[in-house]
Amino acid sequence: MDKRKFQETFNSTEYNVDKQAKRMTHQGSESLLTLPVELILTIFDKLSDFTIICSVCQVCTRLNMIIDAYPRYQTITKCILNGHFIKDSGAKHFADTLIHNKALITLDLFYNKITDAGVKYLTSALLNNTTLTTLDLGCNGIHDDGAHHLASALQNNRTLTTLNLENAEIGKSGIASLAGALEKNTTLTTLDLGQNDIQSVGAQCLSSALRTNKTLTTMILNNNFIGNVGAKCLADALQDNTALITLDLTENNINGEGAQHLACALRNNKTLTTLNLRHNNIKDLGAQHLSGALKNNTALTTLNLEGNAIGSLGAQHLSDGLKNNMTLTTLNLRNTDIGDSGAKSLSDALRNNNVSLILY
Repeated sequence: MDKRKFQETFNSTEYNVDKQAKRMTHQGSESLLTLPVELILTIFDKLSDFTIICSVCQVCTRLNMIIDAYPRYQTITKCILNGHFIKDSGAKHFADTLIHNKALITLDLFYNKITDAGVKYLTSALLNNTTLTTLDLGCNGIHDDGAHHLASALQNNRTLTTLNLENAEIGKSGIASLAGALEKNTTLTTLDLGQNDIQSVGAQCLSSALRTNKTLTTMILNNNFIGNVGAKCLADALQDNTALITLDLTENNINGEGAQHLACALRNNKTLTTLNLRHNNIKDLGAQHLSGALKNNTALTTLNLEGNAIGSLGAQHLSDGLKNNMTLTTLNLRNTDIGDSGAKSLSDALRNNNVSLILY
């Protein structure tokens, strides 16, 4: 179904997938009660997964019984609708489906012009749904009100494990609500809050959640302008957190001071395996602090410093930390201006370990 047809599906009360489907779902209960099951199943075979999920369910009791026994419906576990602009009305259709559907585990609604009103429909469904594990609402303007609705659902939902809210226009108030929910939620493992401009205040809220949360393993906070203050808040939380495995702080205006705070956390943290600091500004001083942490850290396997101008001096500092480190396996130093002398220092240090060095 193309985008124009998809939009018509939501904006019209007549789901014009094909003439047979239209007649079946909108002629009235009499035709649905008399059509042979074999004919209804034949019509189902011609419909898209989306139409079956959102247009056929909850038409009438008899059709519900037939669709529940329809093999294709029982095996539709993923629905991916990137950029179809379904808006809030489309979100409501999915919400109605989620209340009854027992098979769908992944719902990708990235970039669909859904607002906080559409999120309210979906979160109401999440209170009853027990199968959905992945929800992608990235690039939808859900704002703070939408985040409040999601936070309420997360406090009670026990199945959702992955939530993408990248570039969802969530402000400080919405982040605070989500952070509060994380303190109580026991199932979410991956949360993407990239590009929401949460700044240091948002990082502080999330750090409080990380001190008590025992299940979140991946947090993505790229392009959020948290700065050194935000880095310190998160670093302090990492001193106590024993669950987080991956932390992405790409493009967050972190310099050498922020790197120092993170290095202090790495000296004691035993669980974080991936730290992404791409395109910050830690320079050689930040590299020196991280090098000191690498001498003691026994958990980190991937460190990404791409786009940080650490120079040859920063490379020399890192080489000192790597000489005795036996756990780091990947070090990304693309576009870090280390030069020939820095590359030589690193190559000498890497003779006795298994680090994969990425320079280009």
